Amino acid sequence: MTSGNLSDEPIAYRDSEAISRLCGIADLFLTHDREIHTRTDDSVLRLYRGEPLFLRRSRGYVPRAVTLPAQQTSVLAVGAELKATFCLTRAGQGFMSQHIGDLKNAATLASLEENVRHLEGLLEIAPELVAHDLHPDYLSTLFAQELGLPCLAVQHHHAHMASCMAENSLEGEVIGVILDGTGYGSDGTIWGGEFLLGGYHGFRRCGHFGHLRMPGGDAAVKEPYRMALSALYGVYGSELFDQPFPFLSQVGEGDRPLFLKMLERGINSPLTSSCGRLFDAVSALIGVRSRISYEGQAAIELEALAERGTPSRPYPFLVKGEGCHVIDFGPMIASICADMAAAREPADIARAFHQTVAAAAFEVCRSIREESGCGSVVLSGGVFQNRLLTEEVAQLLSDGSFDVHCHRLVPPNDGGLALGQAVIAGSMAAAGHLQ
Repeated sequence: MTSGNLSDEPIAYRDSEAISRLCGIADLFLTHDREIHTRTDDSVLRLYRGEPLFLRRSRGYVPRAVTLPAQQTSVLAVGAELKATFCLTRAGQGFMSQHIGDLKNAATLASLEENVRHLEGLLEIAPELVAHDLHPDYLSTLFAQELGLPCLAVQHHHAHMASCMAENSLEGEVIGVILDGTGYGSDGTIWGGEFLLGGYHGFRRCGHFGHLRMPGGDAAVKEPYRMALSALYGVYGSELFDQPFPFLSQVGEGDRPLFLKMLERGINSPLTSSCGRLFDAVSALIGVRSRISYEGQAAIELEALAERGTPSRPYPFLVKGEGCHVIDFGPMIASICADMAAAREPADIARAFHQTVAAAAFEVCRSIREESGCGSVVLSGGVFQNRLLTEEVAQLLSDGSFDVHCHRLVPPNDGGLALGQAVIAGSMAAAGHLQ
């Protein structure tokens, strides 16, 4: 027995709607004479260092207010696309909505519109400004632009950083370590392994993960073996299919020249600095998961494997550049390949990979601190749902005398993004930067 909805659509919460939409799926319907007035998914939490960490903030916690760093004008922030929530602000409080879902179809967009109207009425808030993601094609962006209010586009990872700052009541400048799967960058490329320096009024990109190509574009998200091909191409070039890795058997002989051409020429293979895609690459490479059936599956299973591994030294990596530090994980990929050839335990490889990502993040933060004098760090983005990586990163930073801040009140994933958008918009409005 479960709440009823078609895949990727919101929960049907009216009896007539449920019966009409689900009559070909459900065998029985359990109804009640008391109407449900608002659809609300369950909240989902996990433990981090003995304290709860939200993966989804919904039933039981909404619309409990989050105290904002300062009083501000009333803002509606509509989030991004995945794990959509919105935020309404009034004076010094931010009210996050329940989980809406992934804004990829008309039904979920209609749910967003309905819940915005409901919460505005319930809280008696009339927003004067609307904030949305920088991505021009998100349904949330189009919704925001049709409201007839002044709009502010907020870069995805800046919003993540501001979200963690806001719930920790931070002011001034911080270093933002923002690790996730996908976010539209200020330069039009796909970001996701980012080191930002700034605050609510703006940011500077001070570092990022080295770029990998995504062969097939969005198809690489659902088929992590494509990211493994990209990572191997950086090590072996056109000889990648001559290597003895088991996952390569899934690529047919006829498709191999096509993949090589895509990687060599960048055809339908956009560049990304995404941490999530790096996790996908390693997961497929060591035989954990080559194709996924739900978001983040390859990374989740890689974390579970790593928790069984024995801690060891991190793999080698390089940090290149001044001003903007780029992490080259090529030496790590080459070392993982050598360990596989030597039949090292996959769990130990997975654990060393986590340690390497953490060590690289620490090195970049240390370089940014040397250049800027800033020693306060916030950790945000969906990859920080990974307990093992979060603990590794936080411990290294704490041992290195950084002041480390994590999420507690809203999720580190895109479910907490709207809070950051709202505070950025309110701060920009207060400073007169919207004219």
